[in-house]
Amino acid sequence: MNSGKENSMVRDAFILFAITLIAGLILGAVYQVTKEPIAVQKEKAKQQACTEVFQDAASFEAVGTAAEGEDGGTRTTPDGWAELGFEAVDIGEVMAAKDGNGATLGYVITVNDHEGYGGDIEFMMGVRIDGTLNGISLLSISETAGLGMRAEEVLKPQFANKNAESFEYVKTGAAGDNQIDAISGATITTHAVTNGVNAGLHYFREVLMEGGSGNE
Repeated sequence: MNSGKENSMVRDAFILFAITLIAGLILGAVYQVTKEPIAVQKEKAKQQACTEVFQDAASFEAVGTAAEGEDGGTRTTPDGWAELGFEAVDIGEVMAAKDGNGATLGYVITVNDHEGYGGDIEFMMGVRIDGTLNGISLLSISETAGLGMRAEEVLKPQFANKNAESFEYVKTGAAGDNQIDAISGATITTHAVTNGVNAGLHYFREVLMEGGSGNE
């Protein structure tokens, strides 16, 4: 009887193993099939975002990230990054916006702020050589419906065509170009987006411009 039980256990274990193996193979096949279309869609979304925040650019040229400079060397975040309140902000890919003659008009900076209420908030921002913020384009946001998800309609338009060293959000109505009206009931989302924009502007001034890239 014990032998029968052992055989049954071996059989059940084999069946479970076979099911797991087949499921793994199917998932692997699905991943391989969908990987390229997903990558294509992400690249398309990135290009659309670049165009949205830099409409007069003829082309965009990758110049590196916060971890890798355009010459292949290390590009670090500015000194005092955490002390400035940007410890939860990552600078991702940086692209130079070029005109038809190849001259640099400014930069498109990818920003990921980890302070969102529902998780990371990732966006691209276009900054001209003179420091003017063309605007932002949200790439990924998972905030609360009806509250933080209103960032697209409430926050995004307020950053368009503004030239300020940094922005602050207020709850009583923006009175200056450097002030942003907060989303009612979504202060955390408002803070994350505003802080991310400020980090991007600081990175633009201290790394991209001070580093000499702006003189191309």
